[in-house]
Amino acid sequence: MEQPIRILIVEDNVIIADDMQSMLEEIGYVIVDNVIVYEQAVEVLKNQEVDLVLIDIILASDKTGIDLGKHIRKNYDIPFIFVTSNSDRATVENAKSVKPNGYLVKPFEQQDLYTSIEIALSNFTSVVKKGDVQEEEEDDKVISNTVLKDSIFVKKQQLYYRIQFSDIQFIKADNVYLEVNTVDKKFLVRSPLKDYLEKLPKHKFYRAHKSYIVNVDHIDAINSRDILINETLIPISKEFKDFIISAMNS
Repeated sequence: MEQPIRILIVEDNVIIADDMQSMLEEIGYVIVDNVIVYEQAVEVLKNQEVDLVLIDIILASDKTGIDLGKHIRKNYDIPFIFVTSNSDRATVENAKSVKPNGYLVKPFEQQDLYTSIEIALSNFTSVVKKGDVQEEEEDDKVISNTVLKDSIFVKKQQLYYRIQFSDIQFIKADNVYLEVNTVDKKFLVRSPLKDYLEKLPKHKFYRAHKSYIVNVDHIDAINSRDILINETLIPISKEFKDFIISAMNS
């Protein structure tokens, strides 16, 4: 039987901490403990089983959440998420130095908390041990991905972007990376094209060429060799051309 995820909350604002605990328990997570300072968190980690830690960066002690993140990275093989009111560049850069598995800015809703935790747990399996520090297999430009019902979350550095399937126009393979093109943005994903196609709705996305997946809803024009999507010419296979022409005539 699958065991519930055990979470440690490290938050010096008691009201926020209790609210987080209520939201998490309502979802079905188990709260191992709810502490306010670095020293308490270290003790809990030493004596109890913890699957994930939620850490406020500013704590009611000399030791900060950054210090706790360093302690976890050095001594434990578990993910942690920074939960903070600060989203300024300096704070984010400082937080990135310890490679958190997520960064959640207050205030947030229950769904935000749930999504951040599930993505952190999912992506943690792609992290490899290098010395005493966990480093991601991809560099900061590489994006991991998690699929939801009507969208896909892509991770870029420490931020998560939710992309609606309907906003994806086409996907281009480039060596070991994929370039996911939306109406106004591009994202890099490390994945084989075939595997990524399986994550997308089958009635909308097709492999138009060995190097391209396209969303048929975004096709603007077609000829014998190419299709046009948002002023981009995309080569197509004979099989895909026949499929589109058949669909247009049906």
